[in-house]
Amino acid sequence: MMSENPQSHSPDQHLSSYPSFTIGERFRILAPEDQAPRDERINLILAKGAFGSGEHETSASCLEILEELPQVRNARVLDLGSGTGILALAALKLGAASAVCIDINPAAVRTCERNCALNGLSGRVRNITGSLESLGEGDFDLVLANIYGDLLIDFAPGLVERTRTGGLLLLSGILWAYNYDVRSGYERLGCKVLKNHMLEEFSTVLLQKG
Repeated sequence: MMSENPQSHSPDQHLSSYPSFTIGERFRILAPEDQAPRDERINLILAKGAFGSGEHETSASCLEILEELPQVRNARVLDLGSGTGILALAALKLGAASAVCIDINPAAVRTCERNCALNGLSGRVRNITGSLESLGEGDFDLVLANIYGDLLIDFAPGLVERTRTGGLLLLSGILWAYNYDVRSGYERLGCKVLKNHMLEEFSTVLLQKG
């Protein structure tokens, strides 16, 4: 089965170092061996491995939106197709209370667990190998899903059901061709589009459950 994260590559790719870089106004991505500069940016330490380090346009756009959302503070977060865990970790460092990370790829889950430890956040994250059905019920304040557009359509009922009324859904990995179908599918389930960012190839949509 294909990985749920659009930035995934072969899970056999070795962990490797990479130059640190910034995203948005608040985040810096660092390899585990790098020394964090002393400034106001939020450092996310990521073992790159097979699942990128946040450089993909979908991850970057999600981080840029997350850093602007006051609703992140104290939120209960669900990250479906979590990959490295970058989105959940970013939300936690912005003040979210807890996160559940789900990925169908066991290698991704192991990478996410390592990154949780590298960032000192293991105690606030529950990692699950599987799909949305593996979670059971939920009542999340913020749902993150950087997966393919067709999967976002398939998972729409389950994701909306697990989002509390008034909660937010930040969806990415959506090719332009799927953008309308994703937006309209979630709107039919009672969500309102707050942002619709068209990127070079993909798009990112922020919705609120009514």
